[in-house]
Amino acid sequence: MTEPSAWTRMTQEDPDHSRAYVQRFRDLAAQGVDLVGEARLVDAMLPRGSRVLDAGCGPGRVGGWLASVGHQVVGVDVDPVLVAAAEEDHPGPRWLVGDLAELDLGGERFDAIVSAGNVMAFLAPSTRRTVLARLRAHIQAEGRAAIGFGAGRGYDFDEFLDDARATGWAPDLLLSTWDLRPFTPGSDFLVAVLRPA
Repeated sequence: MTEPSAWTRMTQEDPDHSRAYVQRFRDLAAQGVDLVGEARLVDAMLPRGSRVLDAGCGPGRVGGWLASVGHQVVGVDVDPVLVAAAEEDHPGPRWLVGDLAELDLGGERFDAIVSAGNVMAFLAPSTRRTVLARLRAHIQAEGRAAIGFGAGRGYDFDEFLDDARATGWAPDLLLSTWDLRPFTPGSDFLVAVLRPA
């Protein structure tokens, strides 16, 4: 058993946290807020019908949109409440409850992996390299991963990039937003597009 993530600890401390999170995004969607910027970036990287792993899929907003435009999506999240919401709100993809540090999809490989919503910052520090290595084991040789998270969340961007390199990834492109703004030393968000090294 791996060290519990920050997300797991939060849901243990507040049993209603996950349901409130789901409702927040349902309310934002009902208000017409654009919730698919991450998905659009990933879609732009791929031909239609590509296989996409949504790592830390939450209630399915990213993977659900990618499936709606023709990609084959598998979403994995440690939180069963979020996965149930993904199944309800975004039927079609394969949604799985699972710890990314133990990810093993039986040899399945993906054309792209997306990890949005600060997933990397929620990981237990002792599992960060393990998760990156598990993601690396599930990518096609020509595939890429798009991983985004904010500063000030306990995972320094340079440390993340060092961990990525140590687990077989190389940066292709570093951005400060999901809408393609360049990354600078002062950026408070990182979107790292990585390829197998």
